[in-house]
Amino acid sequence: MEKTVTLSCGSRMPLVGLGCWQSPPEQVTQAVEAALDAGYRHIDTAYNYLNEEAVGAGLRNWLAKTGKNRSEVFVVTKLPMIGMHEGGVEKFLKRSLKKLQLDYVDLYLVHGPVGLIGKDEDDVFPVVDGKLNVDFGTDLIAVWKEMEKVKALGLTRSIGVSNFTIPQLRKICAVAKVKPSVHQIELNAHFQQHDMQELCKSHNVAITAYAPLGSPGRKNLSGCTMLEDPVVRLVAERHGVSSAQVLLRFLVQQGIIAIPKSVTPSRIVANNDVWKFALSDTEMAALKSLDKGPEGRTFVFATRPGLADHPECPH
Repeated sequence: MEKTVTLSCGSRMPLVGLGCWQSPPEQVTQAVEAALDAGYRHIDTAYNYLNEEAVGAGLRNWLAKTGKNRSEVFVVTKLPMIGMHEGGVEKFLKRSLKKLQLDYVDLYLVHGPVGLIGKDEDDVFPVVDGKLNVDFGTDLIAVWKEMEKVKALGLTRSIGVSNFTIPQLRKICAVAKVKPSVHQIELNAHFQQHDMQELCKSHNVAITAYAPLGSPGRKNLSGCTMLEDPVVRLVAERHGVSSAQVLLRFLVQQGIIAIPKSVTPSRIVANNDVWKFALSDTEMAALKSLDKGPEGRTFVFATRPGLADHPECPH
């Protein structure tokens, strides 16, 4: 099968990428190099992850070592929630580009629908009196217009959103001159978000799934860990692959982009080795039956003190 999807803007985006969330800077440079050596051509980071410099170093090291062109790697970063104000989008994208040592990124995402007010550019999760300092003046349409502007300036090839709700995504699509190319959301076999999938499909918005393995180490709201699911393990045994490979294949076989996170070279290699087998219709149906609805979610924004007070807070 194809290893990329064609976005509405015409760009081709690899179906498997290296996720860099919670990857310490001292480890992420080597992880990026290991991923690119293993055949990855898609790296996902964010201003909020505080590791863009290390991601950029890994990319530059690999390009220098291999002589490859920058255009061969699809790089994604995200607008921090402290940048969701007038002038913030261009300012923070330029800061990200400087950290990454790049002239442009391939995809720039609004990281979340809730704006925050930081005391400076490094205060990505500002807290006042024990609560996140939310910006009650967040205007998602105004932010999107600024996203369209940075695309027109050539600072990013594609634009999109992350963690938006169905009403929020509908609102953006209704007014956008350039619709989102991608929506990055939590999505996996235990939390399949069928209504969101249908909406994205109707607007030709590709989906990137974060936590595609259920965020190992975190239990979902039903108390389950997906890698240990008996159905997943049975399918893995049939194909002689790992549970992680089955869960990733389940997504990419549907055309859903997946960004598993790892800094372990062997796992990085294995997570991209999902092209030598295919799941049967019966196996796909069995995996689709694992959906737990909202109880399958592991990331709940409203649990962060202060966020639930904001009218745009998802979940």
